[in-house]
Amino acid sequence: MLTVIFTVAWGIHRPVTGDDQTEILWDTWGVPHIYGNNTENLFQAFGWAQAASHGNLILRLYGQARGKAAEYWGQDYLDSDKYVRTMGIPARAREWYEAQDLTMRRYLDSFAAGINRYASEHDDQIDDKVKVVLPVDGVDVLAHLQRVTHFNFVVNPQRLESLKSGDSKAGSNGWAIAPSHSASGNAMLLANPHLPWSDFYLWYEAQLTAPGIDAYGAALVGMPMLSIAFNDQLGWTATVNTHRGWTAYELTLADGGYEFDGQVRPFETETKTLKVKQDNGTLEEQEFVIRRSIHGCVVSSQEGNAIALRVVGLDQPQLMAQLWDMMRSRNRQDFETAVARLQLPMFTILYADRDGHILHIFNGQVPVRSQGDWQYWQGVVPGDTSETLWTRYHPYPDLPRILDPETGWLQNANDPPWTTTFPQAINPDDYPPYMAPQSMNFRAQRSAKMLMGENSISFEEMIARKFSSRLELADRILDDLIAATRQSGDELANEAANVLANWDRQANADSRGTVLFATWVQLMPNTNQFATGWNPQSPLTTPDSLADPVAAVEVLAEAAARVKAGYGRLDVPWGERARLKYGDVDLPGSGASGQLGSFQVIDFAPMDETTFKSVAGDSYIAAIEFSDPIKARVLTVYGNATQPGSGHIGDQLPLYAQKELRSVWRTRQDIEANLESRTVF
Repeated sequence: MLTVIFTVAWGIHRPVTGDDQTEILWDTWGVPHIYGNNTENLFQAFGWAQAASHGNLILRLYGQARGKAAEYWGQDYLDSDKYVRTMGIPARAREWYEAQDLTMRRYLDSFAAGINRYASEHDDQIDDKVKVVLPVDGVDVLAHLQRVTHFNFVVNPQRLESLKSGDSKAGSNGWAIAPSHSASGNAMLLANPHLPWSDFYLWYEAQLTAPGIDAYGAALVGMPMLSIAFNDQLGWTATVNTHRGWTAYELTLADGGYEFDGQVRPFETETKTLKVKQDNGTLEEQEFVIRRSIHGCVVSSQEGNAIALRVVGLDQPQLMAQLWDMMRSRNRQDFETAVARLQLPMFTILYADRDGHILHIFNGQVPVRSQGDWQYWQGVVPGDTSETLWTRYHPYPDLPRILDPETGWLQNANDPPWTTTFPQAINPDDYPPYMAPQSMNFRAQRSAKMLMGENSISFEEMIARKFSSRLELADRILDDLIAATRQSGDELANEAANVLANWDRQANADSRGTVLFATWVQLMPNTNQFATGWNPQSPLTTPDSLADPVAAVEVLAEAAARVKAGYGRLDVPWGERARLKYGDVDLPGSGASGQLGSFQVIDFAPMDETTFKSVAGDSYIAAIEFSDPIKARVLTVYGNATQPGSGHIGDQLPLYAQKELRSVWRTRQDIEANLESRTVF
């Protein structure tokens, strides 16, 4: 990137850097370190920086959040527009904007103005197809926020199609380690979200500095606030929790309306007109009708019945203000005061600070429900009675929370709050049965075992364990599989068993056996796989044992035949099949699906019959020790840019392939020693 220098009068305030100016210092990894002489200028520079790194993507995302993507780019976006309009995102974004105080409106508008300014000054860097979205404003920012947070993380279109929880595209690992469990005597934090490597799931790494704030972390692309961050005093990370933030209600149709508490109520209806761009550039109009019940919008219907959707948080518009105060917090009391507003509709929060506190919060807007357990609310719920209609949320004191456990550590790998530390510090019997399920996935078990294995853990050890690809599932079931195979007499299955017996049970690039084991797992039926199911009394050792060893051996023979046909041998290295691929970078991969029990998570999708590429998983990683000064290492795995021609597309992937993090540069001295360019406003 060339050095860009220009000066604009944005107001006279006490400077941060010694000059009356706002500037972006771009380090050699493409990370913007933004020094604002006031807060509005900080946000404008942050919008400018995001546009410089992801401008085409952001404008496409904002166009979709308006519900006008089909008008801009054609038929392929029609379903997206219908979803956005049905969920009421554009209109609600305007309502949310009006609900902000004047200060927050200025911040949102400043962020949008920075995007507009970059596009105006660098017209040649913005794709002509997305310029139709310009200019953007604070309402667009909030529409994008709703589409991402409430209508993809809380509930997404794929889940609505089946009306089941389904497998989320998102996951995370998080650790908080107290001084008592830390080799240095300092609290430590590990942030490790797992998200798809595309679209609005991408992270944008940045440092935001202005009077009253100096925060380092990552925002989801297009967002003006950091979602995972730390400052000199404290830090936090977020993991997708087992919170059910939506309910599908079944309505009985009658006389043009629906039955409710013994009466027939009319639907609230609204006709929307969508414009769809045709191949010849003309616009074709399509009308569709949105129906709403007392529960929420109707998402499907058939003769006699309809399904209405109720989503948490649509009446809670202050998430940006809450995140801003979380970023500026100076101690645990400040932080919890901000979080207790419960404007963030979901996500477990793990926290650590310089004072030595660690904290786990099962955060979310959890509906107060009159009946049923967690499983009951996963299905379609009768909507013909007010007894099932939730109207309020549990306040902060009602939510599962643990501060400074005696164990000295907390973990979450998308498991319920009850298993955050061992011995267990949160009793599920103290909470309503619908609060969260009782379960613990293999990745969470692996996470807890790594923390329980030593009396203390060093900063370097924490980073090394983050990259552990040992498969908990293999440790649980492989001995049984090998023993059953030895008794079978099947020649090909025994050849496979020999490979598995010599395998290191990891998913490293040079691990020989991972391909065979992963193929076997893929072919094995999911039902009744284990002789012993998961037991809350033995949460770290169940499920266990093969339910049907004979069938498992037959599947192993089939898996071996497929692997040999595809690769010519059974002991193929994992990195030959699993490729870390992003942009022009293509490297042998380590890591595997969390369903196999790997703490290092990479999800792969097929490129052809024998080669798979990375599409999701480890995305932003941060390891922080609250020493004086703070020690921190990070990685934005796929790089910090998507704009064509950027040198930062995939440039951090080689470090990831080597299981390394990079040093964080936070002081001006360190940043300027590693400076790629400077943008002065």
